[in-house]
Amino acid sequence: MNARALLLPRGRSIALDGPAVVMGVINTTPDSFYPHSRVADVAAAIDAVAAMLTAGGAIVDVGGESTRPGSGYVGADEEAARVVPVVEAIRSRWDAPISVDTRKASVARAAIDAGADMVNDVSALYDDPDLAPLCAERGVPVVLMHKKGVPANMQDAPWYDNCVGEVREFLVAAAERAIRAGIAPDSIVVDPGIGFGKRLDDNLALLARLDELSSGPWPVLVGLSRKSFIGAITGLAAEERLPGSLAAACAARARGAVIFRVHDVAETVAALAVFDAAFRGTTGRAEP
Repeated sequence: MNARALLLPRGRSIALDGPAVVMGVINTTPDSFYPHSRVADVAAAIDAVAAMLTAGGAIVDVGGESTRPGSGYVGADEEAARVVPVVEAIRSRWDAPISVDTRKASVARAAIDAGADMVNDVSALYDDPDLAPLCAERGVPVVLMHKKGVPANMQDAPWYDNCVGEVREFLVAAAERAIRAGIAPDSIVVDPGIGFGKRLDDNLALLARLDELSSGPWPVLVGLSRKSFIGAITGLAAEERLPGSLAAACAARARGAVIFRVHDVAETVAALAVFDAAFRGTTGRAEP
């Protein structure tokens, strides 16, 4: 059986059968829900990326539009102006994979031209009809995420009869639609969209039954870091949710998640390394 890998431009790839893949968040926004993830300028972004890569981060995810609950739409020109200089600066220094967190084709195009390797779209390529053809043309992987509604209203009384089943059906349909647009099957990642139009019980059901997604043909990415469902369980503010985030990441890993989009790269890399070793009974490394 061939090892799974996410294929990137320029003949590169990210191994998916080894250690957990940690994606570090760089927010070039003034209003992302966790203030410590925001970078004020390119210099701050470079410092943050250097720390992420040193800590074992595998992917850098750069976003210029907050999609937290209640957030508004950001125009494409403004979003690109936030994102592109950061992508250019990262690419000029490192060959690390760069993801652009956007739902707009024009922003994705500018970011890919600047050196981005993949597109992380909270709308699963549905919001902008030009985005799927662009990703197919450029040969970049895509992250397809489930959400209900739009960020401005997605937490206004969301409802499911069967959250896990409905999310699974949505992601299968989104992946099949991406393939029809010309995106390679081994360039697709799916994300259940924890916190995006979900109640607390919905989020917990998705985590408890994540294997129903991870047993499918596409690797699963989860974004759990410091989210409000952790606050609902612990009563803690976003700044205090690191322990809960690590616990949730380990739970997701146990049920097959491969890629983890996080604010705290060093801590998540360490937690998942210990979890994997304990879960499998070995580090997978040769003894010294």
